[in-house]
Amino acid sequence: MASPCDRFRDPCSTEYDFIDLILVRCSGCEKAAHIVPAPEASGCGGRILFRPRRLVCRGCGLSRQWSGRVAVLPTSTAQPATDPYFGRPLWLQTSTRHGWLWAYNLEHLGFIRRLVQASLRERAPWHGTGQKETLVTYLPTWIKRAKNRDEILRAVNRIHASVAAA
Repeated sequence: MASPCDRFRDPCSTEYDFIDLILVRCSGCEKAAHIVPAPEASGCGGRILFRPRRLVCRGCGLSRQWSGRVAVLPTSTAQPATDPYFGRPLWLQTSTRHGWLWAYNLEHLGFIRRLVQASLRERAPWHGTGQKETLVTYLPTWIKRAKNRDEILRAVNRIHASVAAA
């Protein structure tokens, strides 16, 4: 029987579950900045993707507001990923021989780590939730392949080390 750390059960997470905090590269000082929902957006209804956002850099004091109607989610791993709002490069990303591995925040990175290191991966029972397409289904196949496990985990560790260095 597999131990709990060897097992990954799909929690039915989507990309939207990880966009409350996005770590990006600041356009002013090239240090880590973060994008968070704007304080005035806390009572707003509507889709979480289109709520007003604020980019804040603690390094140089840069602050920008986004309240647009277009948010472009990254869809490819062929080039470095950018955030959906300001188009800034994500802080948590690295290149591998298969493509770019990226995450919005540490929670997202932890999700990828748990999935990759698990030897037993269980799909969510879509009939109970009504949701067939979770984040796991949208991840590229090269990330989910067992033969790439060591390489992907090394890339996750490199990304995690970049946060400690910042």
